[in-house]
Amino acid sequence: MESVDLDVLDRRLIHALQIDGRAPFRRMADVLGVSERTVARRYQRLRSHLVLRVVGRVDSARAGLVDTVVLIRCAPGADEQLAAALARRPDTSWVALLAGGAQLTCMFATSAGVDLTAGLARLPGVRDLTVSTILRFVAGTDGWAGRTSALTAEEQAALDPPRPESPVLLMEWTERDADLAAELAADGRTELHRLAAATGWSEPTVRRRLATWRAAGVLDFEVEIDPALFGYREEALVWLEVAPAGLADVLAVLRGHPGVAFAATTTGPWSVFAIVELSAVGDLHDFVSGDLAALPAITRIDTALTRRRAKRAGPLAITPRISGPNRSR
Repeated sequence: MESVDLDVLDRRLIHALQIDGRAPFRRMADVLGVSERTVARRYQRLRSHLVLRVVGRVDSARAGLVDTVVLIRCAPGADEQLAAALARRPDTSWVALLAGGAQLTCMFATSAGVDLTAGLARLPGVRDLTVSTILRFVAGTDGWAGRTSALTAEEQAALDPPRPESPVLLMEWTERDADLAAELAADGRTELHRLAAATGWSEPTVRRRLATWRAAGVLDFEVEIDPALFGYREEALVWLEVAPAGLADVLAVLRGHPGVAFAATTTGPWSVFAIVELSAVGDLHDFVSGDLAALPAITRIDTALTRRRAKRAGPLAITPRISGPNRSR
């Protein structure tokens, strides 16, 4: 793979795709002020170099699924093999090995009632588990702020797809729906004829299904791209114990912080789980001693640096070769 540097147009295109992952090249070209051919060429360049991918994400709750965050402590030397096995599973995302070895974390989306703990405990090399159910996503649902600052408010409004006024639970979830979701998770911009072939539906049926999902708030899109391309070469996981009376204040800070790529409230020993992108390892000290220390409702903090991502939002990990200094993960 060739080294990749992002210029201003690349960043504007990435922001546009985060707003609407299936927006036609023509519509993006009109907003970005370049030709449709230029937009298509830039997208294909980033996509072919494995730098960027648009991932279709189904709202788990509206599909009858439950999201969980799992911290796994492994036997020495077992973490790489275990991470690879978890990354191959269709029900996982965000599989990351932690610095220091013998620990990894991941997210699952499973049917309600599935005994996730028992199944994971039987995997080779697993020593201990901490399983927390996600109660509500509070940051990162509309894209990480670190990569969504390239377009003006007017440009964003021109690309913004219609939003559901009153999202509803998707009552019927068939095997064909699961097939469609899997194709969109692999590539959110997959052409209609390929989606039709994968599901056995006609192209008009696939088009209607996508429109129904988006209108109901069931489907959105995430741009999967390495934060290092934006200068964030380190990543930290942060667990917070928060007094209930101050939870809203803590969530407001996380939601507005440019380095917070994801945050959610959870069950279990911690109130909040967050993923934070950093320019350097020392920035974690500043985040904890500055941004978080100013919030008296936080009664305990635990942190870990990721060593390597085995899987991001979609079913395949993207590991581009990046210009500049070597990365630690």
